[in-house]
Amino acid sequence: MATESQITNIVNDILRVESIEEAFSCYLVHRPEHETEKITGFQQDLQNALSGLGTEQQEAGVRQYLVMAASMTNHSRLTLLLTLLENLVSNNILPARMVCECILACEKLVYQQGDFWIECFNLIRRIIGGVDYKGVREIMKGCREKAQTIPTRLNASVIPQLKALENVIEYIFDRNACLLPGYFIVNEIQKAYPDNKNWPHWKLAYLLSSFVESFRPTAQMVSIIGHSKMLPVVEHSGYADHLINPWKLDPTTLKFSLKGNLPYDRELLERQTGLLRYVLEQPYSRDMVCSMLGLQKQHKQRCVALEEQLVELVIIAMERSETETETDDVTNSHWLWLHLSSQLIYFVLFQFASFPNIVLALHDKLAGRDLRRGRDHLMWVLLQFISGSIQRNPLNNFLPVLKLYDLLYPEKESLPVPDFSKALCTHQMAMTCIWIHLLKKAQSDHLNIHRPIPLTLKGHHEFLQHLVMPNNPALCMGSDYRIALLCNAYSTNQEYFSRPMAALVETILGTQKGPQQPPLPPMANNAALANGPTTPLSMSILDSLTVHSKMSLIHSIVTHVIKLAQAKSNMALAPALVETYSRLLVYTEIESLGIKGFISQLLPTVFKSHAWGILYTLLEMFSYRMHHIQPHYRVQLLSHLHSLAAVPQTNQTQLHLCVESTALRLITGLGSAEVQPQLSRFLSEPKTLVSAESEELNRALVLTLARSMHVTGTGSDALSGTWCKDLLNTIMQNTPHSWANHTLQCFPPVLNEFFQQNNVSRENKQQLKKAVEEEYRNWTSMNNENDIIAHFSVPGTSPLFLCLLWKIILETERISPIAYKVLERIGARALSAHLRKYCDYLVFEFANSGGGQHVNKCVDAINDMIWKYNIVTIDRLILCLALRTQEGSEAQVCFFIIQLLLLKAAEFRNRVQEFVKENSPEHWKQSNWHEKHLAFHRKYPEKFAPEGILEQTGGPSSPYHSLPVYFGNVCLRFLPVFDIVIHRYLELPPVTKSLETLLEHLGCLYKFHDRPVTYLYNTLHYYERKLRDRPPLKRRLVSAVLGSLKDIRPPGWSLSEAYQTYMKQNDESSWVPELDYYIRLVRRIVDTMSGKPQFPTTDWRFNEFPNPAAHALYVTCVELMAVPVTPTMVGNNLLDVVSKGYTVIPYNQIHMWINSVGLIMAALPDSYWSVLHERLVEVMTCPQLMQWNYRNTPFQLYNFSATHDSLLENKFSYTLALAHSMWHHAGVGQIATVPQFVKEKVHPVVKTEEQFLFLCHLVGPFLQRFNTDRPRCVMELTVELYELLEQVDKNVTHMNYMDPICDLLYHIKYMFVGDMMKNEVECIIRKLRPALQMRLRFIAHLNIEEINAS
Repeated sequence: MATESQITNIVNDILRVESIEEAFSCYLVHRPEHETEKITGFQQDLQNALSGLGTEQQEAGVRQYLVMAASMTNHSRLTLLLTLLENLVSNNILPARMVCECILACEKLVYQQGDFWIECFNLIRRIIGGVDYKGVREIMKGCREKAQTIPTRLNASVIPQLKALENVIEYIFDRNACLLPGYFIVNEIQKAYPDNKNWPHWKLAYLLSSFVESFRPTAQMVSIIGHSKMLPVVEHSGYADHLINPWKLDPTTLKFSLKGNLPYDRELLERQTGLLRYVLEQPYSRDMVCSMLGLQKQHKQRCVALEEQLVELVIIAMERSETETETDDVTNSHWLWLHLSSQLIYFVLFQFASFPNIVLALHDKLAGRDLRRGRDHLMWVLLQFISGSIQRNPLNNFLPVLKLYDLLYPEKESLPVPDFSKALCTHQMAMTCIWIHLLKKAQSDHLNIHRPIPLTLKGHHEFLQHLVMPNNPALCMGSDYRIALLCNAYSTNQEYFSRPMAALVETILGTQKGPQQPPLPPMANNAALANGPTTPLSMSILDSLTVHSKMSLIHSIVTHVIKLAQAKSNMALAPALVETYSRLLVYTEIESLGIKGFISQLLPTVFKSHAWGILYTLLEMFSYRMHHIQPHYRVQLLSHLHSLAAVPQTNQTQLHLCVESTALRLITGLGSAEVQPQLSRFLSEPKTLVSAESEELNRALVLTLARSMHVTGTGSDALSGTWCKDLLNTIMQNTPHSWANHTLQCFPPVLNEFFQQNNVSRENKQQLKKAVEEEYRNWTSMNNENDIIAHFSVPGTSPLFLCLLWKIILETERISPIAYKVLERIGARALSAHLRKYCDYLVFEFANSGGGQHVNKCVDAINDMIWKYNIVTIDRLILCLALRTQEGSEAQVCFFIIQLLLLKAAEFRNRVQEFVKENSPEHWKQSNWHEKHLAFHRKYPEKFAPEGILEQTGGPSSPYHSLPVYFGNVCLRFLPVFDIVIHRYLELPPVTKSLETLLEHLGCLYKFHDRPVTYLYNTLHYYERKLRDRPPLKRRLVSAVLGSLKDIRPPGWSLSEAYQTYMKQNDESSWVPELDYYIRLVRRIVDTMSGKPQFPTTDWRFNEFPNPAAHALYVTCVELMAVPVTPTMVGNNLLDVVSKGYTVIPYNQIHMWINSVGLIMAALPDSYWSVLHERLVEVMTCPQLMQWNYRNTPFQLYNFSATHDSLLENKFSYTLALAHSMWHHAGVGQIATVPQFVKEKVHPVVKTEEQFLFLCHLVGPFLQRFNTDRPRCVMELTVELYELLEQVDKNVTHMNYMDPICDLLYHIKYMFVGDMMKNEVECIIRKLRPALQMRLRFIAHLNIEEINAS
């Protein structure tokens, strides 16, 4: 209070007038110097009163002072008081910010007190320059709030008040005054008036809106062109988060998360329903949808937006069904309905969507629309969910379906019973089945629905009731769908359900109810060991069962298998059962009972029960019958297999071979984008992913790592490669090995370095030969059988037994039975070490033999070991040979041996030809696979030594039993080996001729490859440099792999007509496709992604790709990599599809085309997309950017919509759009090259402001992605931008676009780097022209005096 009374006294002194003065005021002469003296005195008094006080006391004093000033009626006295206050600020007695804030907080500051208001705001305008920028922001807020107190309808008397306030705001907004960063202002304005809610005073509206408008260029510089029109290709699940980041949406609003409160284009701020709906509509998109919306199974969070889009998709399906003609064939909408039921079950099951809400929303959308033809399909989709979950949820959740029924089934008379020999009948009777489930639920909950079954459905109901009655003759599976109908209708009614379900199970189990049957006597043919029914349930039967029925069926199968396993019976499973089980595992909606149960329940139980026959069957099934298994299950199985391989009981040749083959398929089958995210989950325990003793499996893992790093572009920077260091070290501890130079050259740098540093010394081949000869002398000199067995199977001695056997066959042309006993003692697992030595020995022998007859004799001896004595199988031997480390001429000898083994003797060739001729890989369409399989094994029985041989000699009492074979054979086992062999051949150009011969004779096997297009894509991508100058070889590869499928795939399923024509031409002809060819290829992807089918329809559940867009993308990439022109030509032509071909692209489809070009570019090797970097530099150095002569500003010409809509010069905006599209779709590895590109290629050429702005438009939109995936890149790019700004600043005399440039730099500071870059940036800012220094002073923390001094 003391300060306030002091101030009151001083102000009273100032205002006091002597009474004599008052009386004679008209006659007195005022002396100005006397007045000035007086004022100086008052000034001094005020200074004395306020200096040296604490902030709070000063504030109290100023407040009191203002209250007294506000009461002045005399204008000159008011001015005097406020001038005194201003002097206190300029003399640094009072801080400017505090005075301004006190003024704005003063309750007397109301517009009705005109003079006080005007003078106060004038004072703020004069002293605000001394306020720090954060203070100015608060003052601006205060001014805005004061403006809201002025009425909207103004009379002339209030105009001066508003003008005074406007002057202050104008001065704050003045870009040249730089009182605070414009970025703060725009942030405040956007926050205060979001989404057109609450408006500023109309008099200030123009000022505020034009300031926000001045930030449009900044928003443009950080926006991806066409962002809201871009669509991804939905690949298999198992995504890494960084592949999803560009597609993330807010789960409640479905909006992109854009950084900063900038005035972005409207379409970027809208709900991205189209994107979500597109992804939802793709088969196998569940995981991507969850990642996009950040939904996690463990948090049961309802997502209304997802619900809405599911409803939209159902309506779209209803509309499509409306236009389709009734046929018996499977229609296009059939697949959509199938997919929708799977999506609905998944999202409702995990409570991301609510079933009653979906049904009610459907009712509201369908009311008033005459969509009836899809009603049965819709009810089928709802039945799937209802039958599976009605027992666990209250009846009320399901009653809304009756509202839908009333809407869609208006008929008054009974519907006819459909033809039950057609699968469609299950859909046509779905509504009746729903009704039966509802009535059953009401009955078991003792509730009453108060509605009997309506007349419309009476016929259906009576038909079902009649069928299910116990007095009906025995139910059995005919060729019709009656059993399916009963299962669907009564799956929640145990009393009625058990009979139809038993009939289904019996079809595939036969009469083998229990495990009491006697084991079969051993037979020569392993395939014939299976017994029981051989015809599986067809896919059409399984498709016509509801999910609930399928769950019961799969449960019965699994229970049966577990019982058999636990009963330790030797009885084999019925082939029909195994095949049906594998078919049931395709249904993603029964994942928990399906594949999850298989991996985490069935396999471990069978393994614990030591039921090796069943284990063998299940592993075979996994290898040859499983599709689209999520990668985490596959990696889990791989770690199971490695631990299984260590168990003594699996040390039996046939089982060991199966475990290794399955592991090999799992390793080589990992998708490039799956490797890092999946293997990283095991990094704390790398031993589980690495084989303890199989060098071949570990080498295959290294090759898969190499391919993955290469394809995802993460193999060059050490940072990306660190994640797998432990994995590689574990591999080297378990199975130390090295790689040949020609293989290392193809490795990504990270792996290449690792193996250069961890080199393993090579064995001396000469000593190996001596050791083998020594062993041979031992063998010939020993006579006692026990001594022989003891000597040659001692663990820890050099593993040379296979070398010895080969030498024995070579010298004596026969083998003693003792050899098998030695092999038995060594065991299958330890034998692989013998096999490695044997391969090295063979290469040495061949390399040093005279050739001619001797070589033939040597090869015959190897063939005898394989085909006559069954000592090694051809697939293991070839795999081992292909993976040994041989250099130079020895490597060529090794490949020569492989070729001789595969082609010289007829055994393998005959098997391949017979198998390919007689069989089809489309197993899901077959009912007689087992017959064909048996026929093949009868013709070519396969025995495994030593057990198979000892079993025969031991008769019925033999302890050895061959395991039943259901799916595999030597041809199928060889396929993953063939994949590796081809890759090894490609690394060594001198053996190309040999490779072409192999492809010619054995390429037909690719008909049975589970991922032929992916294999080609990986091969052409990984070996792009090796194959660049060998177009005939690329063509040979493509025609061998894809040509093998010509009989079973419809025409036009993969390659374009133009490429097929090229494949038919003779070898020397060259083909240089025109731009038109590339336009057609891109159009094929655009149309596929727009939902216009470009490929023959197929069942995606059994395809290597999960959906049409993924298929289109990869077949296109394979074709482009195999075209006989350089990558640069292909890359340039792809860019020209848009930059030159835009004239033939429909105006409104341009973004889809740019999106597709970006997708293709991102999926091709860097030699194709580095063309984009060249194109960017070319555009940046063009004369137009060096000397700007356009009437439009750069911001207009870099704006895609502006140039596209107004037909302006489009070179800049189209090039930017293509770069944005490619980088948006690219993986982290690819976009991590951007900073280096800017540093090396762009930095030297940027001299003008327009070039600099082009660069800002180029990299600005990706700062957000770099920030999440590679924060280091944001730092590097920020430094580049500052250095280039300095370069431009020195080079141009006048800068036109300082403000947008500085706004962008503030955006980077506040959104990404904060003060982390302060030191690097500050020294650059100090070198810039004063106007730039002024604008950037808040980043470098400069004050105005320093800037003026410079």
